[in-house]
Amino acid sequence: MVLSRVGVIARTVFLEVIRDRILYLVALFALVMVIARVLLPDISAGAENKILLDLGLAAIHLLSVIVAVFVGTGLINKEIEKRTVLVLIAKPVSRAEFIIGKHLGLTAVLAVLIAALGLIFVVLLGASGVPFSLGSIGLALLFMALEAALLVAVAIVFGVFTSSLLATLLTFAVYLMGHLSQDMVAFGELSENPAVQRLTNTLYLVLPDLERLNLRNAAAYGMELLPTAAALGGHALYGLLYTALLLAVAILVFSRRQF
Repeated sequence: MVLSRVGVIARTVFLEVIRDRILYLVALFALVMVIARVLLPDISAGAENKILLDLGLAAIHLLSVIVAVFVGTGLINKEIEKRTVLVLIAKPVSRAEFIIGKHLGLTAVLAVLIAALGLIFVVLLGASGVPFSLGSIGLALLFMALEAALLVAVAIVFGVFTSSLLATLLTFAVYLMGHLSQDMVAFGELSENPAVQRLTNTLYLVLPDLERLNLRNAAAYGMELLPTAAALGGHALYGLLYTALLLAVAILVFSRRQF
């Protein structure tokens, strides 16, 4: 029964987000990549293949982050603002099921979006004669989906107790700092200031290390630059556990809210 209720919520979110023209992003991506393929030979001085690989992976990542942040912050917050959450929690649906269902629904949308964009990207590379490693690109896309799922969880955590605008800003801040967390630790070590080092180490422990899920550069150069299988498994497990922890925090906060 629990899985059934979670599945219904997830399916509702999936269909609702799809209807909100999210998949128009697929057409936009295809148009941008075709234009880039036409223009790059004239402006890149022979490096168009590498630039096209970098551009395509970066565009897929950017679009998935935009959807995760802007849609994710409104998943719970809109229900609260419109008071429809009162109807939902009055039914035999626990608040934990409500949070998990919302997260799974948007994560499914992002998985479909990333897969569709990745397919278009690979077809375009093949049609253009650009050499690439299908395995490394596939792994990069998989880890993009893991990062997107983690960002959705971050967005939900902020969305359950603050406004949509503030939740969006905070989620983007976590995204940016998550990709810079390793650099912050390095900065703290260079500063040789114990207080700065403690601060940067604390931020590194609290914030998600999103660079663990970033395989875009390795994908652009091929399988030989990818981490080992054990390291990849550890990074994937890190992303899943961090996502689960964030969802647990969101459930705890949401369960204490009074409507």
